[in-house]
Amino acid sequence: MPICQSVSVPEAPSCNNAQLELQINPSFAYKYLESETKTMLSPDFSQFTLFHLFLKSCLSFLEYQMETLTSPQQQSSGPITRGCQWFKALPNQFCDKTMEIVRKTKKLGQDDPRRIVHSLKVGLALTLVSLFYYFKPLYDGFGDSAMWAVLTVVVVLEFSVGATLGKGFNRMLATFVAGGLGVGAHCLATLAGRKGEPILIATFVFIIAVIMTFMRFFPKMKARYDYGLLIFILTFCLVSVSGYRDDQVLKMAHERFSTILVGSCASLIVCICVCPVWIGEDLHNSVATNMEKLGNFFQAFGDEYFEVSEEHDQSSENNKSYLQGYRSVLTSKSSEETMANFARWEPGHGPFGYRHPWKMYLKIGNLTRDCAYKVEALNNYLNCKIQTPVEIRGKIQGQCKRVSLECSRALKEMASTFRKMVRTRSAIVHIDSSKEAAEELKTLLRTNLWEEADLLEIIPAASVASLLLEIIECIEKISEAVNELAKAAAFRNGNATVLPEQPDSIHQGEVQNDSNTAMPVPHVAIIVAE
Repeated sequence: MPICQSVSVPEAPSCNNAQLELQINPSFAYKYLESETKTMLSPDFSQFTLFHLFLKSCLSFLEYQMETLTSPQQQSSGPITRGCQWFKALPNQFCDKTMEIVRKTKKLGQDDPRRIVHSLKVGLALTLVSLFYYFKPLYDGFGDSAMWAVLTVVVVLEFSVGATLGKGFNRMLATFVAGGLGVGAHCLATLAGRKGEPILIATFVFIIAVIMTFMRFFPKMKARYDYGLLIFILTFCLVSVSGYRDDQVLKMAHERFSTILVGSCASLIVCICVCPVWIGEDLHNSVATNMEKLGNFFQAFGDEYFEVSEEHDQSSENNKSYLQGYRSVLTSKSSEETMANFARWEPGHGPFGYRHPWKMYLKIGNLTRDCAYKVEALNNYLNCKIQTPVEIRGKIQGQCKRVSLECSRALKEMASTFRKMVRTRSAIVHIDSSKEAAEELKTLLRTNLWEEADLLEIIPAASVASLLLEIIECIEKISEAVNELAKAAAFRNGNATVLPEQPDSIHQGEVQNDSNTAMPVPHVAIIVAE
């Protein structure tokens, strides 16, 4: 007789029922394992059968747990199961999050290494100012008020020299004036007696708070002195109100001004002497970069819109990056205004002298953005649903591509000479050439060029031509503004050398002209020799 037939286990359920319960009930799996373990101790039970059933039950239990972890009903599992799963995945999530933070930190430092230097400068300034607490002679001179010096460094020390100078000057001037007014208000209030003193102090606080808060709404005051007005209100209230309970109000005002003066001076010394960051130079480069981005767009637009088959396949990927670069120009207004306000606080440095005309940078930036808005409209026609057929676009292809190419060269020439702070009128050559191509395009549009074409198919190409004509006027205004800034800022005169014009690298061939169009007028490019 087989061994399995001679065994009788009345307490354990049948094998089929046990397997069914194992698949749907984890608590039963635990009980089943427990019963199998007890059965192993029975003297009349076969060792082979015991081991076989015990192994099978363990595998069934593990199989059930794996199915639970990967089943779509995981969300409906109990809180203990979800907690175990979360705890099990926690180490991997922690490692992934840590590596992501490391990658972002590395990229942030590589994009601008000056951020790392600025962090070290803040640590250095705070360490120097904290010496007022560590050394007893310094601590005896300021006492607990030395903490104001530490707070001043935290608030005043900014990324650039201009921002640090602006905040430091605002804080020192506002503290000095408001502290003096606070002491004066306290002295006047004491003349009214003990009962009239709080009434007068409250009246002074109300008047000063109303006037200073309303002054913050003036655009010029908000742009340059907003932080100073806030510190003025804070210091006046602190000195005048505290003087009601403290008789040594003059000493308190003196200590506060002295510690703020020390903190501001420490911030300025560290910011200027240790790897200074000049915000005016950043503004200068930002304006030049924006002009370059628009030039890159026009350089790629001609081939992308008219889709010259051979050239389009070779430079399509490069064109797409150029066509998207102008978008940052549209949102550069607030950053340029902030940089211009901070740049006014900076002393003369390098090629930027004292009282450099920073306001004129805002004028160039506004004109560049006006051109970028037209570029945005021009870019929309690249992906327009209604497109002009290629054979119709080919009739104006030569003139449009020439206008686009000359606009690109003019903007890049202006950006190059502007960045080097050189006075030349070399961009005028390309602007005049674009005007000649524009006149040819206008003459072509006045003819009966598209008599048999559908009106809806003509509109996109006609709109592109119209926008290109308007963009020439925008670029001419930018050139005039750049020349005005060059005169006001005394840019150095460059020795212009006339050389034959070289084709751009992005354009493999020359502009193909239609039989109905005239040949382009030969022109030269003026390259500035440094």
